[in-house]
Amino acid sequence: MKMDSDLLLSPAMGLADEEEADMNDWKFPLAFMKKRHLEKIEGSKALAQSWRMKDRMKTVSVALVLCLNVGVDPPDVVKTSPCARLECWIDPLSMSPQKALETIGANLQKQYENWQPRARYKQSLDPTVDEVKKLCTSLRRNAKEERVLFHYNGHGVPRPTVNGEIWVFNKNYTQYIPLSIYDLQTWMGSPSIFVYDCSNAGIIVKSFKQFALQREQELEVAAINPSHPLAQMPLPPSMKNCIQLAACEASELLPMNPDLPADLFTSCLTTPIKIALRWFCMQKSAKLVPGVTLDLIEKIPGRLNDRRTPLGELNWIFTAITDTIAWNVLPRDLFQKLFRQDLLVASLFRNFLLAERIMRSYNCTPVSSPRLPPTYMHAMWQAWDLAVDICLSQLPTIIEEGTAFRHSPFFAEQLTAFQVWLTMGVENRNPPEQLPIVLQVLLSQVHRLRALDLLGRFLDLGPWAVSLALSVGIFPYVLKLLQSSARELRPLLVFIWAKILAVDSSCQADLVKDNGHKYFLSVLADSYMPAEHRTMAVFILAVIVNNYNTGQEACLQGNLIANCLEQLSDPHPLLRQWVAICLGRIWQNFEPARWCGVRDSAHEKLYTLLSDPIPEVRCAAVFALGTFVGNSAERTDHSTTIDHNVAMMLAQLINDGSPVVRKELVVALSHLVVQYESNFCTVALQFIEEEKNYTVQSPANTAEQGNQTPVRDSPAIPRLRSVNSYTNIRAVNTARNLNKSLQNLNLNEEGAPAAFSPGNLSTSSSASSTLGSPDNDEYILSFETIDKMRRVSSYSSLNSLIGVSFNSVYTQIWRVLLHLAADPFPEVSDLAMKVLNSIAYKATMNARPQRILDSGSLTQSAPASPTSKGTHIHQAGGSPPMPSTSSSSLTNDVPKPAAREPPSTRPPYTPTLGGQAPHSHQFPRTRKMFDKGPEQAGEDGDEPGGHRNYICPALQTGLCDWSAKYFAQPVMKIPEEHDLESQVRMERQWRFLRNTRVRRQSRAFTQRGISRLDDQIFINRNPGVPSVVKFHPFNTCIAVADKDSICFWDWEKGERLDYFYNGNPRYTRITAMEYLNGHDCSLLLTATDDGALRIWKNFADQKNPEMVTAWQGLSDMLPTTRGQPPTSAHSLARRVSIYLDRSKQGGAGMVVDWEQETGLLMTSGDVRVVRIWDTDREMKVQDIPTGADSCVTSLSCDSQRSLIAAGLGDGSVRVFDRRMSPNDCRVMTYREHGAWVVKAHLQKETDGHIISVSVNGDVRFFEPRMPDSINVLQTVKGLTALDIHPQANLFACGSMNQFIAVYNANGDVISNIKYYDGFMGQRIGAISCLAFHPFWPHLAVGSNDYYMSIYSAEKRLR
Repeated sequence: MKMDSDLLLSPAMGLADEEEADMNDWKFPLAFMKKRHLEKIEGSKALAQSWRMKDRMKTVSVALVLCLNVGVDPPDVVKTSPCARLECWIDPLSMSPQKALETIGANLQKQYENWQPRARYKQSLDPTVDEVKKLCTSLRRNAKEERVLFHYNGHGVPRPTVNGEIWVFNKNYTQYIPLSIYDLQTWMGSPSIFVYDCSNAGIIVKSFKQFALQREQELEVAAINPSHPLAQMPLPPSMKNCIQLAACEASELLPMNPDLPADLFTSCLTTPIKIALRWFCMQKSAKLVPGVTLDLIEKIPGRLNDRRTPLGELNWIFTAITDTIAWNVLPRDLFQKLFRQDLLVASLFRNFLLAERIMRSYNCTPVSSPRLPPTYMHAMWQAWDLAVDICLSQLPTIIEEGTAFRHSPFFAEQLTAFQVWLTMGVENRNPPEQLPIVLQVLLSQVHRLRALDLLGRFLDLGPWAVSLALSVGIFPYVLKLLQSSARELRPLLVFIWAKILAVDSSCQADLVKDNGHKYFLSVLADSYMPAEHRTMAVFILAVIVNNYNTGQEACLQGNLIANCLEQLSDPHPLLRQWVAICLGRIWQNFEPARWCGVRDSAHEKLYTLLSDPIPEVRCAAVFALGTFVGNSAERTDHSTTIDHNVAMMLAQLINDGSPVVRKELVVALSHLVVQYESNFCTVALQFIEEEKNYTVQSPANTAEQGNQTPVRDSPAIPRLRSVNSYTNIRAVNTARNLNKSLQNLNLNEEGAPAAFSPGNLSTSSSASSTLGSPDNDEYILSFETIDKMRRVSSYSSLNSLIGVSFNSVYTQIWRVLLHLAADPFPEVSDLAMKVLNSIAYKATMNARPQRILDSGSLTQSAPASPTSKGTHIHQAGGSPPMPSTSSSSLTNDVPKPAAREPPSTRPPYTPTLGGQAPHSHQFPRTRKMFDKGPEQAGEDGDEPGGHRNYICPALQTGLCDWSAKYFAQPVMKIPEEHDLESQVRMERQWRFLRNTRVRRQSRAFTQRGISRLDDQIFINRNPGVPSVVKFHPFNTCIAVADKDSICFWDWEKGERLDYFYNGNPRYTRITAMEYLNGHDCSLLLTATDDGALRIWKNFADQKNPEMVTAWQGLSDMLPTTRGQPPTSAHSLARRVSIYLDRSKQGGAGMVVDWEQETGLLMTSGDVRVVRIWDTDREMKVQDIPTGADSCVTSLSCDSQRSLIAAGLGDGSVRVFDRRMSPNDCRVMTYREHGAWVVKAHLQKETDGHIISVSVNGDVRFFEPRMPDSINVLQTVKGLTALDIHPQANLFACGSMNQFIAVYNANGDVISNIKYYDGFMGQRIGAISCLAFHPFWPHLAVGSNDYYMSIYSAEKRLR
């Protein structure tokens, strides 16, 4: 809209107004913008969890091979003088050579035992080749598949050779004898770990790898060619799983510094703290710590394994630091293998990091295989030096004066660093370095609370954080903590476990094994715990009992059911939701729990949640009641009665406002259908017969014969199969003739079901298949047939569902399913179609057993449906309460196909896996709905996927998994819309500023007064005859609906933005539209005259339109019951409406009015009530009886005064106050119009009037407190459409006589529009609809000649 620049800058509307308008926009609630509307209801894709050690290992045997030959130096090493002498901290020259050798051997064993006390140790001192062979083979024999360690000290023999040999002795110690690494590999086998402490040790590592490679090749040759000589020999063991640690590179000598031990490498690996402290003292920086000498270090008090002592604390810090360095530097899988798989290996590798740091300072580079990245420069070593510094600086006073030891601030500081990472961080960055330290800190009571709190905050970042923490090894720690009775840990542990289980539910088994479930049962039962913690506890328990029998038993004994039932009425909605899901899961296929529930009247207590204000809670209750009836044990009269009661309670949700609830309802009823299959088969046959013998006329025929063919012969219009496919067929015309509808349910000569049209079935509102081509899938009952059945079976009885006699429960539930199969939300109708077709299929197959076998396709197997993922079950009969006449007779009369086991040997029927049709192998090959083509064959190769039953265990909505996502996602994070810096917030701010600008400019515009309104600013031919038009309040988009599609135009640019199919059945039409959240993220609501409401998003932009939700706003508006105009006084109204749309039959269709401030939607039409829906709760909140016999034609509400004005077909205008009781709420009835009211408008001001207009053209003004009109104006006769401008006091009338008159408030005609501009002045068609813009003085006009035009005030004003 181009505005004069002075108007844009006009200060008349001060800034205060602008800000105030913005504030109002911020205050408005948003409808249908919850998670359940914005995302698909499905669980998150499970991350592959690699944290569990698939093969934990132990090093069970250790060979200590020492070749020292004390007193004799090997010939190829020239030693310095003085030289490093200590071996295992013993000077070999201080005693006799033999004694020295034995003492060193014993000491080395002790040093290793500190790390792995339970292993078998064998020393081999100065051995011969045979002794080494004997030692290694016996250790491997005893170790079986476990790991063996080979420690080699070669300080008294020559260096290893390039041919891959190390040296030992002959019997008399007169010669050095080479020992090939190849032989050593053969004796040691795999898995093994080798430690080489000798000069040039890197040579051994290289040779080892070459020999290992040679072995692999030999194995391959032997495998390929069995006659090869290699294949005759005993196969060499593979050396893949071997680890090596070597003291130095191939070209390096060991350091000879006399201040160091000779076996520096061994000291680093086995006595790390001792050598680390000595090395620290030898650095120049040690002079900064006064009074610390090498002698003093020996006297550090404490034990290594007591963390409260100085030595123990240093050891603990050292473990934390080396673990952290490894975790940060190593690839994840290597870290898991070396640092988490085997305790001894983990210790040796942690100490190896120290060896690398110390030995590199003496120009020696330790080598490992697998190779590690260099770590000696890692920043965490500085933290170690600081910890050592702090500890040693206290030593003199502790030892001399006995002062108390001050604990190191190391852990507290590292937690602070972790906290800084958590608070300051951005989304995408490297994981925090301190994670392994947090793990260590969990061991300490001092820091435990803080560590758990920070760990919880970290896990809250999302599934990636949980996976990371699990890979560090957090699991056993938090599992152990569940044994703690400290109350202050409860909230933290519950939070952490909820996070873990939301990401990896396989931990359920570990919890039950360690009795962890008892912890959460006690939290749930603790009424002093805040609701959110009890919610997490019940979520954890719901995971423990999910498809896990042991968990169900354990929790049943722990009184879970009674605990849950007590919390059903908790004010916290998420707790109610999860309590219901938990109940539904504990008795899912677990009979003892169901009976426990029956004893506690669980089902009756769950009924209250069926009317809960929160849709997710209603949904969870439906789920729980569904699994309650879905149990497959023996039926008794008692249990059948309960099932019937539950079914009839569930049936009341048939018109629930939330599709999520209705989807869950179909699944719950499908459990019942599986349980009582034979009864439903009988009902199905009865309905199919009834439908065949009954021809329903198309609703249109009652008005004028012959203008439409009857339902059964006309082509079916596809329901919306996929909105995404509308990019290529935005126009509906192509969709109309895509396929022919089903004639009747009949089997063709061969006995195979005839191919039925899939076109009117939809996959889902956002699926990506194309609009169904006829060969896409086949159904026994088409949408048309089901829709006809639904209308045949006395529809009104649905309203009196409750209180029916029980023998008709199956009939009632069948009707409910028929109703759900025609649900406006495609996913609901799909599920219901599956259930109905499954039963219809069995019913018809059972009814014609002989004919089935004649078809030649017995042994062909159709692709298995994706829903039955390999759960193939065999069964002989139907469901438990099966009368002998039903499919059981099949087993006797039908000849068996060849190569089949006789049915009598098949396992008993187990509906828990999905009731499959009897003898699925006898069914002809048919394509199944949703088939993706052949799947992997199941475990049972001879079971063809044939007509795999539609109802199977996979018939579920994904609600529980979707709800569980809440716990996996960040809970503590500020939602994006509240984050002032976020893009979402910025976009919203921009929209609100735009809104203020539109309001301000349009107000200035209308306040100047409008003297003409005939400047045509837009004209275009619409794809269908416009029946409803609606301007978007703030952008330049206008929605134009024809019978079943919506077209969007940009009226400023004059271009079409979008055209898509609304998805309403063929005999219905769109009669009303509203923009919801027009001030922000706009949604479009469409109402059709069968009472269905659909809500769309992503229209009129580059994306594909998607259905957000849909529901039956008015349930009794079946088009066949649509009211005729009662008297001849309405003949004009009737003529007018027939002129507009022949199928209207004078009915008003559905009329709606929307209140953004309260989120309430008023609906009425060809019914006797005004029904109010609360879009936040997605449920009906009020039915206000109109007290009239005719339809409601127009609705207008005012939230400030809680008033609703309704115009009716009998000419009356009725005013209701919705705060009063249904019987008293009609506060005024005006009967001044003699004919059909076209529009009743209630002005929004505090003393606003009601303006109403009838087809006879009389405009009447009422003041709601006065019994008579206060003003009357006469306009054109034959009025077909009218709108009133809310701001500018204008109203426009459209006539069937092909002109538009625009009046001001005084009743003066300011414009008469009869011709289009251009087009050689073509005459306007009969006016089918018109609408004013809510702010600008624009009038949109749709006419029967398909044209859509917009008129505005004179150009100079704009």
